[in-house]
Amino acid sequence: MGELAERLRGELDRYSPGGKLPSSRALVERYRVSPVTVSRALAQLAAEGLVVTRPGAGAFRAQPRTAPAPAGDTSWQEVALSAGGAAELVPRSVDAGGVLASLTTPPPEVIEFNGGYLHPSLQPERALAAALSRAARRPGAWGRPPMEGLPELREWFARGIGGAVTAAEVLIAAGGQSALTIALRALAPPGAPVLVESPTYPGLLAIARAAGLRPVPVPVDPDGVRPALLSEAFRATGARVFVCQPLFQNPTGAVLAPARRGEVLRIAREAGAFVVEDDFVRRLVHEDACELPRPLAAEDADGVVVHVCSLTKATSPSFRVCALVARGPVLERLRAIQVVDTFFVPRPLQEAALELVGSPAWPRHLRAISAGLRTRRDTMAAALRLDLPELALPHIPSGGYHLWLRLPDGTDEAALTAAALRAGVAITPGRPYFGAEPPAGHARLSFAAVAGPQEIHEGVRRLRTACGEVLR
Repeated sequence: MGELAERLRGELDRYSPGGKLPSSRALVERYRVSPVTVSRALAQLAAEGLVVTRPGAGAFRAQPRTAPAPAGDTSWQEVALSAGGAAELVPRSVDAGGVLASLTTPPPEVIEFNGGYLHPSLQPERALAAALSRAARRPGAWGRPPMEGLPELREWFARGIGGAVTAAEVLIAAGGQSALTIALRALAPPGAPVLVESPTYPGLLAIARAAGLRPVPVPVDPDGVRPALLSEAFRATGARVFVCQPLFQNPTGAVLAPARRGEVLRIAREAGAFVVEDDFVRRLVHEDACELPRPLAAEDADGVVVHVCSLTKATSPSFRVCALVARGPVLERLRAIQVVDTFFVPRPLQEAALELVGSPAWPRHLRAISAGLRTRRDTMAAALRLDLPELALPHIPSGGYHLWLRLPDGTDEAALTAAALRAGVAITPGRPYFGAEPPAGHARLSFAAVAGPQEIHEGVRRLRTACGEVLR
């Protein structure tokens, strides 16, 4: 295809602008190539702006490109974007750096220890394709769905949460990030404090700051958030929202201890506050895990918990289907913000979600990723302990997709991240996970975004090279 595109590129001067090129059949015969090769070569030239293809008419030489218009002066925007006025108590800033660290795909030769999603080999690609195909043939599949989401899908999410949660208390949202954004906008006015775990997911910090909120960190230990410090944070700040990940917390992997679960709800209720429960990786449990605790939402009868759970982490980054669950008056506010922001989640995607979770392929997929993630976790933990014992690994989670490492005192996180990338492995530095000054240097390594154990061993070997450069 590349050779044919190069030859056609060299012959374009034979045709005047707007002139028609030979037909695809003529090009097949002239260059003795397949129709597919001709089609791809013409598509390449069209992408370069050299030809224009018109279905049913053929390919034509493109008109000469005109000189670009002079650049305008956008410097005025610096004043407009920063002049919030007296009403804006906390200046809003939108910093996607911490999110992009796990969303940006590194070059092909770089091993992806920074990924936040399953490797394609772990994704249910065939089951997703089949579900989408079946969904597209459902009666009314391309019509407008109910604003709250398809009733059957809401019912499925409600059953998965358990307790007294009903389908009427479930809204279908476009992924966990969108649901968290809706929740914070609904629960806290601009300028208000919002309590967050420390460390926590950088995307949450970005959401809060973009909304003009003030994240207040509450430390986490191996048993989850510390209740005494949570109570003190509510008292000191007057906050009315606490966002947490009680199950396989990102990044520490901690699970909120049974004795603390009721305490967290009691403390929030006494403070007149909401708990936003981000249950983001419940379906990424490893096969050696004990029985999982129920979501906090299943134990809450008073509407304290606003629950978020998504199918995205267990399927594909593009399969953005999520449940946003609440009871009481706040549900109507959540619904109103969702409608204003996005109208609704596209119906074909909701229909495909129903097809997927109702198919025999779904439990098979969950078993497969449960086994696959355990193997990758054990491989990475063993390789780190053998080759990089200076990187402390205080906790090995039984769910999720990453390990949280403590770096030796005095380690320059930025220097280590850069050295690792030069060595051919992408890692995530720990600093973006802290809402205030971090107590120590950290790094997060994902074992889900790689092809398998062999790539993990090679990635740790490359990281050892980087550590040898930085940890001198």
